[in-house]
Amino acid sequence: MIWDHEASREILKNRDVAGLFNLAVKYSGASQVRISTATGISQGRISQIIRGQRQVTDLEVYERIAAGLGLPDHARMLFGLAPLDLASPTGDHDDNHQEQSDELTARIEAAAVIDPTTIMILTIDTNNLRLLDRRRGAAAIADKMRAQIAQIERAHRHAIRPGIRAQLAHILSETAALAGWQAIDTCALSDAWDHHENAISAARESEDPALLAYACGQQAYVLIDLGRPAEATELLQHVRTTYDRRVPGHLRTWLAAAEAEAAAILGDEATCRTALDQAAALLPEDDTDPHVPYVSLNTHHLARWRGNCLVRFGDPDTIDDLHSALAGMDGTYNRAEAGLRCDLAHALLAMGELDAAQPHLYRADQLARMTGSRRHGRRVKELMRAATRGSR
Repeated sequence: MIWDHEASREILKNRDVAGLFNLAVKYSGASQVRISTATGISQGRISQIIRGQRQVTDLEVYERIAAGLGLPDHARMLFGLAPLDLASPTGDHDDNHQEQSDELTARIEAAAVIDPTTIMILTIDTNNLRLLDRRRGAAAIADKMRAQIAQIERAHRHAIRPGIRAQLAHILSETAALAGWQAIDTCALSDAWDHHENAISAARESEDPALLAYACGQQAYVLIDLGRPAEATELLQHVRTTYDRRVPGHLRTWLAAAEAEAAAILGDEATCRTALDQAAALLPEDDTDPHVPYVSLNTHHLARWRGNCLVRFGDPDTIDDLHSALAGMDGTYNRAEAGLRCDLAHALLAMGELDAAQPHLYRADQLARMTGSRRHGRRVKELMRAATRGSR
């Protein structure tokens, strides 16, 4: 039976959906269209999953895949799902039942050896992925991100000691939030939502209000990109009201600036300016806080954020803010620079300075391509069309 092969068992244990789909193609001759019909997942998304361009994180989707591919109970359990026949979870396969017990024991024992040094290594790995993401973008580190999340999830799922489990939940939340932002940047909004749900759940288990506030606040950007800025603003205001006094200064500043951006997109200038003023007042003197490594914020970053918001209202100081932000960039925030160049081009085009806007659009396009940012790439195309219309 296909699901009893060692390679198939590894695919199931790793929740390798692309591998499962390839098995269905190889052994049953199923086309992507047939897999789509059986699982209820669009053919386009199945193609992206097989090519490694999308991930599955939603339990309901895993259930549909298991049902669509006809996984027997022992395969469902390897896949991390409950058996359909609860009275006899592995049917009459006593050997398989024993294998399941042996595998679970092995995983619990593997998780039991995780110590503070291992936690530190996993934390460093996530921080390094964050730095690589800033420079090179999501596409360049997609395989490493998947491996890191799978490794942390596997350890967390089988950890027993409460202290170690909470620390693993902390790392999982940070890593899932990073994956969520990468999915936003590649316009994979359903994946982004799922990653943030995982980040929120893990943050709750870690009992870290800063992580929880950050994951919830970042999830608001999924709503923004879905064209729901009112709900994003409401969510960010709720997060600030609930957690503002319980989190470090850099995160308080970040949450205020995020609310300002959502309000700007909504067209609420008064709320936007109030939130920007609050962000400026809250900004600590130091650029970073070791307790919130996922937030890097200084006066130049805040100037970029301010310019991004106020360009929508035709503020005459926008260009000065954006030039100040550009001068302060250290060359490691390539994706952020693409967004900043778009903002500058937007402001210059609004003033009718087409020639001045063109170099920023050209550089933004370069950076968006280099980092694989579909989000900024779309904006570059919109601004280029506006520049073409303005030159006529």
